[in-house]
Amino acid sequence: MPTVVVIGAGITGLAAALDLAGDFNVVVLDADSRIGGKVMTSEFAGLPVDCAADAFLARVPEGQDLCRRLGLFEKLVSPTTSSAFIWVDENLRRLPEGLVLGVPTDAAALRAANIVSEQSLQAIENDLARTEWCDRLNGPDPLGADDISVGELIRGRLNDEIHEKLVSPLLSGVNAGNADQLSLAAGAAQLATAARQHPSLITALLAQKEKAPPTNQPVFYGLPTGTETLIQKMAEHIALAGGEIHTNTTVRSLSRQANGWIVQSEQNGERRDYDADFVVLAAPAFVAADLLDTFVPDVAAEMARLDYASVAMVTLAIEKRSLDHPLDGSGFLVAMTSALPTLTACSWASTKWAHLQNDDVAILRVSAGKFGDDHALALTDDELLSALHTDLERTIGLHGSFRESRITRWRNGLPQFTPGHLGRVEGWRQQLAVEVPNLFVAGAAYDGLGLPACLRQGSNAAASLRRQSL
Repeated sequence: MPTVVVIGAGITGLAAALDLAGDFNVVVLDADSRIGGKVMTSEFAGLPVDCAADAFLARVPEGQDLCRRLGLFEKLVSPTTSSAFIWVDENLRRLPEGLVLGVPTDAAALRAANIVSEQSLQAIENDLARTEWCDRLNGPDPLGADDISVGELIRGRLNDEIHEKLVSPLLSGVNAGNADQLSLAAGAAQLATAARQHPSLITALLAQKEKAPPTNQPVFYGLPTGTETLIQKMAEHIALAGGEIHTNTTVRSLSRQANGWIVQSEQNGERRDYDADFVVLAAPAFVAADLLDTFVPDVAAEMARLDYASVAMVTLAIEKRSLDHPLDGSGFLVAMTSALPTLTACSWASTKWAHLQNDDVAILRVSAGKFGDDHALALTDDELLSALHTDLERTIGLHGSFRESRITRWRNGLPQFTPGHLGRVEGWRQQLAVEVPNLFVAGAAYDGLGLPACLRQGSNAAASLRRQSL
């Protein structure tokens, strides 16, 4: 039976291992002391509360399919509310209905929300009347040279204010980046498709809505026991199929041999080599770059140049009576025009999820840090908590102390996708297939963020490996 070594025990690596275990000898190696990567849940205020992603998109199949496979589907829950706020012009204003990745499609709802100016309302009308293209989106290479940034699209088709107060807060928040530098193809595929269908972006988005089959399915799903339940169950299934998972194991190098690879690792200070017919490299791009530099230095150099943002997720327990603003939504984003010193977004977790609700105590999940601004990560725990307290006093009227706090720092946690990203990745894979056969790269750095995207990449890597093994 062929041996596969999977480097990285995040959700992508585990997805690949899960699909291969039983038909291959599967060994998963991870340098961390735990598996799961950035999927992590721990007890907070007596409840399981996620330290990063707390949900996955319901409209794509990978998350639901995995839950069915693991026997978790019946346990899925959805948020209790889809309503959210934006911090703009020193106020929290409820986001209007009809937003598609932040793009307004309902002018009346946008007007009632009192978020943007009359000029922006007119920009909506101007877009709906547009009959000529105003950007470079119709070239033959939509993933590469003809890809543009989200900011270029929205500022061009609509205006600066709509981008800065609606679209950017949502899309920049996904990867803690800058939507003016975010690849449209990689970071907002739905907008990319619409933008190529009609000179009016809003007309194209409305047409997408009309063509979509009616569904009562929620937008997101989560698990009351936290998303790390997925990791635990995946590991159990891999072990039952005969796979091995080793933590505290750092891969130091790869070397070629006649029929595959030697994976040199170090576990608790001791060297251990693994003979592998195939390798799935499901680690961050900078880790992959170091391991591939000997074989494909040009590809490795490009991988190493991929930027990452560092963020902190701060979980807080607060007495509800110490808040002036009702937590009647899922939380709030922050407009570019109204940036706060430290806080970048705030999820009202105990309103969002029924299993976290409490009559007296609110649980908040506060994000700090973004690409190009690491000052929040440089603060001590006490300094960070103090800075966030000031921002929460300003936004939701916090006038009491935190009952409990938890700080999770994700250094180099979120890859940044600049225009042309997907085309570059495709080029990397083509070169790897020729120069380092039997090795596959997958993970958030390549084809997208979010649990479903990472699951898809792990499964795709496994499927490519199977085809190559025939």
